[in-house]
Order: sequence, then structure tokens, then C-alpha cells
Amino acid sequence: MRYRQTGLWSHETERATPGFTLIAPLQCDGVHLIGMNGEVRHSWQTPSKPGNYAYMLPGGHLLWSGELATGPNPGGGKGGLLREYDWDGNIVWEYEDDHQHHDFRRLSNGNTVYIAWEEMPVDAKAEVQGARLGSEDQGGIIWSDYLREVNPSGDTVWEWHAHEDETLLAEPLHSMSTRKEFAHCNSVAEIPGGDLILSFRKFSIIAIVSKETRRVRWHRRDDSWGQQHDAEMLANGNILLFANGIHVETGVYHSRIVELNPKTGEDAWVYRGSPWPSFFSPNISGAQRLWSGNTLICEGLPGRIFEVTPEGDIVWEYVSPWFGGPWQGGQINSVFRAYRYEANGPEIEGRLGAVL
Repeated sequence: MRYRQTGLWSHETERATPGFTLIAPLQCDGVHLIGMNGEVRHSWQTPSKPGNYAYMLPGGHLLWSGELATGPNPGGGKGGLLREYDWDGNIVWEYEDDHQHHDFRRLSNGNTVYIAWEEMPVDAKAEVQGARLGSEDQGGIIWSDYLREVNPSGDTVWEWHAHEDETLLAEPLHSMSTRKEFAHCNSVAEIPGGDLILSFRKFSIIAIVSKETRRVRWHRRDDSWGQQHDAEMLANGNILLFANGIHVETGVYHSRIVELNPKTGEDAWVYRGSPWPSFFSPNISGAQRLWSGNTLICEGLPGRIFEVTPEGDIVWEYVSPWFGGPWQGGQINSVFRAYRYEANGPEIEGRLGAVL
């Protein structure tokens, strides 16, 4: 879907959450902070399109991933170059792994964790269930995921390998998936206590991995999520995720934002479009619970970013004007994720003045 009008669509000043929204256009270089009226207030120049996205760190710094030309790319989301910029665009930290993909996070201990691909060993490949037989990558390869934590010097201090986890090996891949990848981890985030919450697209599974035991200690599969993205634990202990809604068995394809209570397994809050199919991104995408209680949603494929109240009212809406490509025969304005930051919060620290 391509919107005819880009830029700001709507802004209810009394109900929207004031701040600056960070956008890294998926097919273009550069990262931009925009104001509530859609104006660009600050930008970072980058050497390439992103390896998905960027986000801000305290002190006005930006953590960004760039796409390298080397290394595998079996399922999209390729990165490889992790780079931290200061407010003025100076490089203050850099790390390369041309197998890195999708997500990367700065941890509370100052280290950085990221997702990467690795070739699945023969014995583990024999245990993979589901998906379409014969759909492996060239040479019969199945690509699995690993997590790697590196310190500021670039030394590896911790790793986890998906193909070594019995909980995941017991789960069949989605019947409409290929076998090029096992798991397809598309998000990682730290939770209180230091463990990591992960999203696995190929299973429609959210899981928590123990840093101590290097095993999945909790997981939930829900095929109605339709190969979700961006699992984050909220301050109340619930989990917020973007349920893409692709390859589901019932109804018309549509996306949802789901707040899941992991203790009860029940949905604490759900957002759908009105009508439901008006909100749909089959891939990428994310959601952020704002300090006001509203939720910022990135409908990734069409580049639409909007804010909703707990009641589901849209109070701010913007469509990315940055198109690039070629992508499947045309130009596209997709955004992997977007984040909003307070004007005087630890990330921006008043550098941009008041929110207009």
C-alpha cells in the first residue's frame, strides 16, 4: 500500500504526547528527528541505508546499524555494521559482524547485544520440523540465529545459539515458511534482571532467554500473531508486540498491537484498525508505549507512524516522505521502527528546545 500524501496527516495537540520522533528510512541513508508538526529538527548523515533502524542513547548519541555487502542474507533484515554517533555525527564506537541482522541493543552494563546468522550444524538440521521440505538455502543450508554480547572493546563476553535450545527445536516452523532459516529472530531487548526477550517470526513465538543458564526459561506461541515483531517488556511486566497478522488461518489479514500478560496468557490491551484491514504491515514494524500511556505505532511497510490513546483514538499521524529502492520493482518509504523521545529526556536533553 502506498499513501498518496506523505508528511503530517493529523495532530491533536491536547491528546498527543509531545516529543520528537526518530525515523531511519529503510531504503535511504540518514536518520531524522521530526517535531510534532512533521518538521525535521535534527539529522545524522550515514554512509548507507540502515541495517533496519536506529535509536537514541542518553547524552544525545545514536546507535545505528548499516547494511554491509558481505555475509549471508537469507531472510531480509541484514545489517553488519554497528555504529554509535554523538549528537554532531562523530563516530564514537564501531563494531562489525557481517552476519548481524535485525536487532541490536545497548545493555544496562554498557555492553551491546545483537542477533546474527550462523549455519545450522547437520545434527541440529535433522531435528527441524515443519515448513516446506526442499526449501532450504543453496547447498541445503538452514541458517540459525545466535546472540552475541560484546563489551566496548569489541570482546565477546556472552553468546547464545538458537539451534542448541531444546525448547525451540521442539517447535515446528510455520507451514507456509521456507526452511532457509530456523527461528528468524527479529527482536531482542533486555528485561529487568538482565535476561533477554526475543521474537521469533518463523514460529510466532515470544521467548525469554536466561543469561545465566543460556536457555529459554519462558515462551509463548500464538499463531494468530501472524509472525510478530518487536517484543518489549513494559514497566508493568506485560509484553507489548506488533502482531503482523500474515499467514493466519482465520479472517482477512490485518495487524494488531497486543499487550500480553505473560502470567495469565491473556491480552491486557489490543489495538486494531477500523476497519481491521485498514491497519496492516505483513513484515517489519513495531510499537512503543509512551510515558503518557498512549502508544506510538510504526506500520512499517507503508511507512506510516501514528499515535493512539488507550481507547484506540488516533491523535497523531505521519507518513514517511523518504522513498528509496529499488524494492520489488519500485520505490518504497518503509520504516522498520520509530521511537519518540521527550524534549528534556536523557536522550535529547533540551538540545532542540521546546516542542513546537
